[in-house]
Amino acid sequence: MSETKEMLEATVKGLQDKVNQLNVDLKAKQKELEDVNKPVLSSNTYASLEDIIGNALGDYEFDCGHFEYEFNLGYDNKLELSDLTFTDAYELAEYVMKKIDNYFKIEEDENNS
Repeated sequence: MSETKEMLEATVKGLQDKVNQLNVDLKAKQKELEDVNKPVLSSNTYASLEDIIGNALGDYEFDCGHFEYEFNLGYDNKLELSDLTFTDAYELAEYVMKKIDNYFKIEEDENNS
């Protein structure tokens, strides 16, 4: 009887390992399916974009006028900043895109011309 139990436990463990491997394979294929129609971006270009955007955000001069503030009075009668909203995303996006445009040569797609 203990042989049967041990064989069943071994079978269950083997099946669990297979299920785990199939789940890993499924996730990989789902990611592959998500990416199938995406344009290809080399790792060097991606790293360049990361640097450009990081530097652009670091160099951008944020001022108080770019934000909307909401304040609350706390339990200990202290004034607390409860909400801070960035209001000028368009200007920031334009600034970042200008930095990207200055770094890359932009070509029109063949199917768009």
